Amino acid sequence: MQTNQQQILDFWAQVELTIDQLLHSRDENQFDADALLTEYRDTLQKIDQNLTFHFERDEDEGPIEMIFGCDGYPESIHAVLSLVGAAPALSGIRFKAFNHRYDPIPNFINVADEVCELRDYWYSLNSIDNKLHLAIYMQEPPSMLDMDPRVEAVMIFLDALIGEYELMTRVWALDWLNLPVDPIDYGLKPLAELRDSFDRLKSGVPAIGIMIH
Repeated sequence: MQTNQQQILDFWAQVELTIDQLLHSRDENQFDADALLTEYRDTLQKIDQNLTFHFERDEDEGPIEMIFGCDGYPESIHAVLSLVGAAPALSGIRFKAFNHRYDPIPNFINVADEVCELRDYWYSLNSIDNKLHLAIYMQEPPSMLDMDPRVEAVMIFLDALIGEYELMTRVWALDWLNLPVDPIDYGLKPLAELRDSFDRLKSGVPAIGIMIH
């Protein structure tokens, strides 16, 4: 743990020395300092191999947000919280743990040049033995989840709908199933309605991890 803490301190020291260079490389919502971003990723991988980061900006004049996550791996939640908990206060940028709920929820997401629309996805959510089971329904779900841009898009939708942290700590199982011809006949609901269903059920289940089938 001491080694990990020192690696965290080393990462923030690296950020403090280079953040001005990064911010000045910004062109709209992109950063051109690719070598520097690679250095950040390499350093984070030494702390925890699941650590990720990306940048967001809600308002044109507001600070840039550097958001850290762990790619859905609950065993790395502590690493994210420890990392952000040690973050320095720097001008022009704010550091946050995990993707939070987003309003308004996006109606579509472009992943790898494929436009994925929220209306194309349906869900079922059930509490079984005090464990939340979430099933996502789509046309011809892939056998290899990490090879389909639609899966990445749905995960982004889920972050926006219920938040990355609660997705990892409240949902026990996440299944990907084929969408029936008439989803209403099967008791399914449009994915856009997930937030209300989730909020009604989440208080009745303990905080746990997530298994993706």
